[in-house]
Amino acid sequence: MAHSHAIPPPAALPGVAKIVAIGSGKGGVGKTTVAVNLAVALSKLGQRVGLMDADVYGPNVPLMMGSTQSPKIGPGNMIQPNLTHGVKTISIGYISPGDKPMIMRGPMLHQIIRQFLQQVDWGELDYLIVDLPPGTGDVAISLVQTVPLTGAVVVSTPSDVSLEDARKALEMFAEVNVEVLGIVENMSFFTCPHCHKEIDVFSRGGAERTAQQFNVPFLGSIELIPAIREGGDRGLPVTLAGPKSPQAALFYAAAEKLMARAEAAAAAAKDVIEIQ
Repeated sequence: MAHSHAIPPPAALPGVAKIVAIGSGKGGVGKTTVAVNLAVALSKLGQRVGLMDADVYGPNVPLMMGSTQSPKIGPGNMIQPNLTHGVKTISIGYISPGDKPMIMRGPMLHQIIRQFLQQVDWGELDYLIVDLPPGTGDVAISLVQTVPLTGAVVVSTPSDVSLEDARKALEMFAEVNVEVLGIVENMSFFTCPHCHKEIDVFSRGGAERTAQQFNVPFLGSIELIPAIREGGDRGLPVTLAGPKSPQAALFYAAAEKLMARAEAAAAAAKDVIEIQ
């Protein structure tokens, strides 16, 4: 008798209300910066938040969250996520720290993604934010196959080169039936510290036009400021300063829009399940 190797359908994570993937068409657009700051902002807004670093080849979450300790193994052989800045986090960077590269192919990536989802003791969460690697490769597909996503956020700079790849990410999520909850335009503009005029380094507004073109929400523009980069390098995300901080306000505005979109998407998915 032939054995079936059919992939099991996605299964919800017990206790995790909403799973949101943060993706981008290309690297270098600040996707992890946005993911980390959205996670901290959601936590500061009273949500129970987890952050899963699915960028296996370039895991930057440990540096940006300021946590390097190896996760502990708890009862039932479950991995205990690190709790940093009020956010539960897991990353391959905790397990294989330093500059040694992770060299692996598709099946190994799939196994790691499944393990981070199903063998980590996430507990009760309102949001699990998943920082995807750039592009439209294996990890995103593994994620979609393993758990039902509430939706995705696409990060792009406003440059034409970045937007060309962002459109590929939008199309990928459409093909795998994942709702795009919004687009974030990162490094949108720079305010000159001397003349205080806004400078459109990467041609501001491109991501918002792309959002309109694809009929998806625009979550907001993030200014190009040294404080955001410094916070990431020091492991102290700028959103730790709270929503009244001028440097963090744009992230909080994006987080609040994301919450509204995610709540609506989760409610709509629940209605569909109940009808079935």
